[in-house]
Amino acid sequence: MVAGTLYTYPDNFRAQKALVAAKYSGAAVEVAKDFVFGESNKTPAFLKKFPLGKVPAFEGKDGVLLTESNAIAYYVGNEELRGGSKPEDRAAVVQWMCWADSDVLPASCTWVFPCMGIMQYNKAQTERAKEDVKAALEYLNTHLLTKTFLVGERISLADISVCCTMLNLFKFVLDPAFRNSYGNVTRWFTTVVNQPNMKAVIGDFALCTKMAEFDSKKYAEFSGKGAGDKKKEKKAAPAPVKKEKKEEAPEDDGLSMPAKKKDPLDELPSSKKFDMEEWKRFYSNNEEDDSIKWFWEHFDPEFYSIWRGDYKYNDELKMVFMSCNLMGGMIQRLEKLKKNAFASCCVFGEDNKNAISGIWVMKGHQLAFELSEDWQIDYASYDWQKLDPASADTKAVVNQYWKWEGVDKEGRKFNQGKILK
Repeated sequence: MVAGTLYTYPDNFRAQKALVAAKYSGAAVEVAKDFVFGESNKTPAFLKKFPLGKVPAFEGKDGVLLTESNAIAYYVGNEELRGGSKPEDRAAVVQWMCWADSDVLPASCTWVFPCMGIMQYNKAQTERAKEDVKAALEYLNTHLLTKTFLVGERISLADISVCCTMLNLFKFVLDPAFRNSYGNVTRWFTTVVNQPNMKAVIGDFALCTKMAEFDSKKYAEFSGKGAGDKKKEKKAAPAPVKKEKKEEAPEDDGLSMPAKKKDPLDELPSSKKFDMEEWKRFYSNNEEDDSIKWFWEHFDPEFYSIWRGDYKYNDELKMVFMSCNLMGGMIQRLEKLKKNAFASCCVFGEDNKNAISGIWVMKGHQLAFELSEDWQIDYASYDWQKLDPASADTKAVVNQYWKWEGVDKEGRKFNQGKILK
């Protein structure tokens, strides 16, 4: 009997294909309990076994190593799931598994991911994706006109694979009105998701009642790049800002492109003591202790202020990598602010018990986010406190955030960080 460990993150539909197949075949497949996506799969030990660092990844007790979800599901399944003894049925099962990846998955991701807040919305691409989903459902609906399952008379890897690939569609966007034209597909889908072995993996499944739409707030909270490695990030010093010759703006004839928005912080007087670009270069290329010494020797409280931002909804945070994505997304959307600001943002704690907090240095004495609509997507989700740069407590907490160490107000240890520079 096949036995081994599956490395994945929670609710990964690709991994669910393999877990459902294992339920049917009786394979002893366990999900790695201590696996943390974005960390565990980057360790030397993991990469030695799986050089691409991809998940799901399967390690058999007999030494078999597999990464592609279809291959894993095929391996942990049994002959009946693979199509039985007929070569044409086995080939048909593989065909449906490939079809799910090529015809369903790309369209599903393009349509659903913006609704989940993990991808930016693009109207043209979404409309194209909807048409691709319709085409796939029409094909499937016709095939299922006289069939209960996709291949043969019993459930197979074809049903498991296509069903798992469609989970997000039926969960988020295929509402009753949309499903009405594809009765055979809906009947087949509900049959498969309610199979005991399927429910043992995905739980009770509720069909979509209202089509989800893109939520800009949700995207602002959850999208963006994960936190990078500090040492690598600090080596990337910012390029010096080139001085450009000022030109007089032409008169508006009503046909010109809209003028670029001015940075409101550029209007503020500059310090001769503290140069933001020089600070960023020094921080990027020197050890933390030297950087901290440089910062306090040059910081000019007359022209700059220091702020602490603590995320308001830490009780809603789950996986650390998701918190890193949320934090990184904010930094990514503040690209135009970084000319006159610097920040060290940190995630403290562990999975299901973590928090986001950051120390920000900004030009001027007003909270910069309030000066431009372009900077306000995320800031309302944080409590902001202006810190006294002359205070010993301020210096202690700033030093901690600059060095990426210590604990937060609740005693949670530093986990990962990201720099705005």
